Amino acid sequence: MNEIKIELSEVDPQDFFGHQNIHIEKLGDYFPKLKIVARGTNIRAYGEQPLLKEFEKRVNMLMTHFGKFNKLNEEIIDRIVMSNDLGDFNPSYDKESFILHGVGGKIIKAQSHNQQRLVALAKKNDMIFAIGPAGTGKTYTGVALAVKALKDKQVKRIILTRPAVEAGENLGFLPGDLKEKLDPYMQPLYDALRDMIKQEKLYNHIENGTIQIAPLAFMRGRTLDNAFVILDEAQNTTKEQMKMFLTRLGFGSRAVVTGDITQIDLPSGKVSGLKDAINVLRQVNGISFTVFESKDVVRHALVASILDAYASSKNINAVS
Repeated sequence: MNEIKIELSEVDPQDFFGHQNIHIEKLGDYFPKLKIVARGTNIRAYGEQPLLKEFEKRVNMLMTHFGKFNKLNEEIIDRIVMSNDLGDFNPSYDKESFILHGVGGKIIKAQSHNQQRLVALAKKNDMIFAIGPAGTGKTYTGVALAVKALKDKQVKRIILTRPAVEAGENLGFLPGDLKEKLDPYMQPLYDALRDMIKQEKLYNHIENGTIQIAPLAFMRGRTLDNAFVILDEAQNTTKEQMKMFLTRLGFGSRAVVTGDITQIDLPSGKVSGLKDAINVLRQVNGISFTVFESKDVVRHALVASILDAYASSKNINAVS
């Protein structure tokens, strides 16, 4: 009896097999003359060679679909097994705004004009700055671009960093070890990642260093090759820190820098590295800037109105 072995190297076996191997059983309905065994991280099938060849083709199609869309169910299995190729079964979406499929097949896309602009510029530039108020999706879109690059094997790792200066708090006076101190500051980055990568896989990526989340100070002295690097809350960098970060970029790497120049928490007298970089780098080829506005806010509708009210108040005070 002939045998084939298919290794599940790029997908989570538990999710691919389904609860109590329901997906494998469904697949077996189309290949009743084959004996199919799913165990560990591989699938074995026994039977006649022509059937095994067709079975392997369909399993590979299912793995490609699952790896791309993070979703598999009986309906999808039916349609893929009965189709000629994956081109016959590609969900429709707006290609200009679409970024990737997240956990459970959730569509992650650019939701505003400036988010779409950010996505478009990321295809043409190795370094992009996203500047604007909170709630406009700067960080979320940046993380989505990084995860997509990792999934597409354009980079080997993602590095997410923030300056550890927030709301005037000093990390040295907070309780706990370094990770416990940093986690609250890095939470927006974790939240975005959880939308896009399944929890177990995310933990594995963090454990093996494929995804690194660290304070900006940890970037000093490093050269970041084949990485997608995101500097969040960049308005709280000093000029020296910003220059240090920007010069870490190595071969095959890309960077997204996000920040809001209206929310600078640096000590009085310190110049924001983000403000300085805007002036210094605006004419450098390969670097692009996108400025977000209140109309780009993707939170509660009131948030945009609140931002506009504060902006108006600031202008009135400046005049008076």
